[in-house]
Amino acid sequence: MESYDTLSEAITALRSQGYTEDFNLQQNCIECRNGQYSLSPDEFHIEKTFRFEGATNPDDESILYAISSSKHDLKGVLVNAYGIYSEPLMDEMVKKLSFG
Repeated sequence: MESYDTLSEAITALRSQGYTEDFNLQQNCIECRNGQYSLSPDEFHIEKTFRFEGATNPDDESILYAISSSKHDLKGVLVNAYGIYSEPLMDEMVKKLSFG
């Protein structure tokens, strides 16, 4: 399994593997290309996940998702905080992101 020391290193590696979109997390979907594409939980698959803690502050935690959508022929990344900084999401999105 792939392992990276930093979030930026992981993103760079995933970009070279074709994960070129930048997804943004919404309450009930993920979006890319300034909202041109909105993907509901059943329209994407989480292929890889990586967790990172801040070097100076353990509360500075994030998770990186490598995501694909065969329906929209898209591959990209989503970076989200977890722990106390995580976004409020609907149950379906929490389930998808927790068990990706």
